[in-house]
Amino acid sequence: MNAACLVKYKSFSLDSIDPRQRAWVEVFPSAIRDNTQVVKSLLAENCLLMAVVKADGYGHGAGTVAEAALEGGAANLGVATLQEALDLRKLGISCPILILGNLVNLKDLDACLNWDLIPTISSSREALLCQKIAESYEKKFNIHIKVDTGMTRLGCDISSLKSLINLIDTLENIELVGIYSHLALADGERHGQPEIITSLQKKRFNSLLSNFKPARQNLCRHLANSAGTFRDKALHFDMVRVGLALYGYKPFEDFADNCSLKPALAVRARITLIRDVPSHTGVSYGHDFITKRPTRLAVVGIGYADGINRALSGKISVLINGYFYPQVGSITMDQLVIDITENNDIRIGDVVTLLGEDKGSSITPYEWSQACGSIPWEILCSFKYRLPRVVI
Repeated sequence: MNAACLVKYKSFSLDSIDPRQRAWVEVFPSAIRDNTQVVKSLLAENCLLMAVVKADGYGHGAGTVAEAALEGGAANLGVATLQEALDLRKLGISCPILILGNLVNLKDLDACLNWDLIPTISSSREALLCQKIAESYEKKFNIHIKVDTGMTRLGCDISSLKSLINLIDTLENIELVGIYSHLALADGERHGQPEIITSLQKKRFNSLLSNFKPARQNLCRHLANSAGTFRDKALHFDMVRVGLALYGYKPFEDFADNCSLKPALAVRARITLIRDVPSHTGVSYGHDFITKRPTRLAVVGIGYADGINRALSGKISVLINGYFYPQVGSITMDQLVIDITENNDIRIGDVVTLLGEDKGSSITPYEWSQACGSIPWEILCSFKYRLPRVVI
């Protein structure tokens, strides 16, 4: 490249590119703040709210979500990985942050201690590693124990809990500050046995807590996720861990309609081409869709590389100025096609809403998840890095 070209490119500011030139995610911090206040209103005064901001805040942007949730009354944050926690600390967020996934090596736990993060301990192995690190710095290491009451994932077995706590009691640099478990079916019981599994998990958790010595009564005890928080106040204990509800979505089918949650995200893209095709024309890869009449098609600049699941092909609609238009043909890596035959006023550059509200109409992650056999959580976490987050 010659010098003249270099000068030309250096003089062009990347800041001048509109993040909404192709496709983007809009995030509404005010909705997250309001949803946090709704959840807080359900809790006893001494019950804390942990905002779960893992997976980049369920695709909304972890920093944006964390700040809005803290403004709304959250006291703690929960993440899945060490890097997620470090990213929040680097943004200047200083509240307690619990890492919900297991950290298993010295280097990661060392970083955890030095960035004032709280690890989850599921076995004596991690407890001993934490002691070794904390002892070398002559510091106290705050930890939470996770116990498995029926999720069969992370957490120590109930039968192992007593010996694990006895071990921790001998470790001078370890401070056990919390104990928790995770509900497996609070969002909807299966196998025709309503509430049985959740009730059993609650009973197991209460039973193990009742065996604690008086000195352990100050532990932060937590069990409920979003579904558990709304389903049963007896699941609240000292703190609840809320994810989906903060983002504006009901955690189970029979969710109370009088509890107002506001969706905090919209996915939008622009029309990049409009074309008229005759009947009997195959559209997109595989020609799974063939026009039955002269058809006006619009190409939209978003695809499965942005997080629009290919399994949604031909099963969803989009919104333009409050009206629905069907998506047709296979969703491709960077584009999808919609049928706009009924409206001759749509133009190249017009904004298409794929998820969210548009002039009184809306599309939710529930509709997508039902169409492709997924769950709303997966839909929200699918939107990729190349979709700019535009904070509204």
